[in-house]
Amino acid sequence: MYQEERLAAILQYLQKHQRISVQEVVEKFGVSRDTARRDIVKLEESGEILRTRGGAILPKLNKKSYSYQERMQLDVTGKRSIAQAAARLIKKGDYLLLDASTTVQMAVESVHTSELVIITNSLGTASSMARKPGVLVKLLGGDVHGEDQCVHGTRALENLADYHVDKVLVGACGLTVDGLVSPSEEHGHLIREMMKKADQVIILADHSKFGKSMLYRVASLNRIDIIVTDQEPGEEMAKALYDNEVEVIVAAGIATQMVNKG
Repeated sequence: MYQEERLAAILQYLQKHQRISVQEVVEKFGVSRDTARRDIVKLEESGEILRTRGGAILPKLNKKSYSYQERMQLDVTGKRSIAQAAARLIKKGDYLLLDASTTVQMAVESVHTSELVIITNSLGTASSMARKPGVLVKLLGGDVHGEDQCVHGTRALENLADYHVDKVLVGACGLTVDGLVSPSEEHGHLIREMMKKADQVIILADHSKFGKSMLYRVASLNRIDIIVTDQEPGEEMAKALYDNEVEVIVAAGIATQMVNKG
């Protein structure tokens, strides 16, 4: 087996088991301990793993971020099912606060009700919803982030302080047993303040977001009322959600399945 093939196999093993020892590399691939160590060093140099005493683990922190255009193209089928399920939670006359998530944008674009007031930092959501009759759109002021197609910064936070809404819809970057997480403090702080301004907090999160740890914790699970997702969370995450009385809606295509808290 060539080294490139062995490195790919080691990563595949780590994806399933989370950690691997030098001895396991030796036994699985029939190489010497020196070769096994060199493989692990090479993977660490490429940023794929973290070396530990006697082996390696996958990094727990997710540092990858995507632009608005990239996010619009990621797992469109899963996004659409979540968006359709979330749209059913929006009622006529609702005052809504929406973050710059592409899944949130899809959700509100799927709504056919009227007399909505929408406050958002998303340029895409503001633009598309402003064309709909019976919808009043308020765009938060602040600095425009071109790549993410959103508004952020001190002015956005100051503007947000004057509002109070029925519901906030937030697209999750990551969800762990410790709460909602974000790759950046600036983004996370804005989401935290948005959550404080709503009577009901609704998080949209596809299954890949469960267990994904990031730099900044936005809020603990007990600050969340509802999570809309495309697959049931794993046992550890499900227990944490149950313990914090978070309602989970699992969307499958057009139909939705309620995962009871009891």
